[in-house]
Amino acid sequence: MQHLDLQVIEGALRWANLGHRLWLCTVLATFGSSPRAPGAMLVARQDGEHLGSLSGGCVEEDFLERLRQEEFDEPVQQVRYGGQGSEPNASRVRLPCGGRLELLVERLEPSVATLTHLEVMHATLLGRRALTRYVPLDGRGATFVLAEASGPAIVWKEGVIGVRIGPALRLIIAGISPVSEACASFASTLGFEVIVCDPREEARRGFAVPGVELQAVMPSTFIASGGCHAATAVVALTHDPRIDDLAMIEAVRTQAFYIGVMGSKRNSQARAERLRRSGGLTEAEIARIKMPIGLGLGSKTPAEIALAVMADIVRVHRGRAQDVL
Repeated sequence: MQHLDLQVIEGALRWANLGHRLWLCTVLATFGSSPRAPGAMLVARQDGEHLGSLSGGCVEEDFLERLRQEEFDEPVQQVRYGGQGSEPNASRVRLPCGGRLELLVERLEPSVATLTHLEVMHATLLGRRALTRYVPLDGRGATFVLAEASGPAIVWKEGVIGVRIGPALRLIIAGISPVSEACASFASTLGFEVIVCDPREEARRGFAVPGVELQAVMPSTFIASGGCHAATAVVALTHDPRIDDLAMIEAVRTQAFYIGVMGSKRNSQARAERLRRSGGLTEAEIARIKMPIGLGLGSKTPAEIALAVMADIVRVHRGRAQDVL
């Protein structure tokens, strides 16, 4: 399964190539109990076909009904769900717990300009560098500017809204094990691009997780060749130091936002010493590695360990402290 943003943009490209007019919706801001984060996207056709999501379902249902009624006829509109229904462009839909959701709605004609714009977005999601897409509210057409390494999802300027687009979330799994298979399955369901690296033919022979890319190389080789970008997590889950340690040595030299390796506290202490002594890693580099990996859920089975790993990756990606629910 692809990252949700990739599904949205690839669907938009497919429909635009078929001559469909599209509406691209982006979450601008959320207040209270709004499920999706700023930057989340949905693309829709006037017949109700759509990809992506904006909330838990009620917003999508209302938006698609209003779209069928031809309410969104401007090139660019801001729409609010929740809050006071008397406000301009406010919807009658109320979100739970007083939540509020603000959307940017762009009408895209099936033109060469639209196809080019969507191709840039697609390449950015598959690439290594982030862009900010500046959308003038007067409908003059969006432009792209290279974004900083990190920054807010939405930038507000007078008459213009900037939407940050970055590489799709990627998970590199170093080595195949029962935990690796469960982790790959969870990550794929969560919308990560999942790449599993293992040079052992016997290990690869029994591996079968739909939608996961399998590379017959040492994980360290794949990582060193440029397999990581800033939206990448790297996990080593084999208990084999020949695979795990080398992967960690290469991973700390990248921009990966999460690096972790499986093992008990005692094994992790021994690994840290090996990485320090034989791998030449500094204390700062060792500190980047989550070992033991994952949240402390008391996990025992491969699936439970994989759950703890993916939960911790999502926590770090969301910028949440470990002791905050």
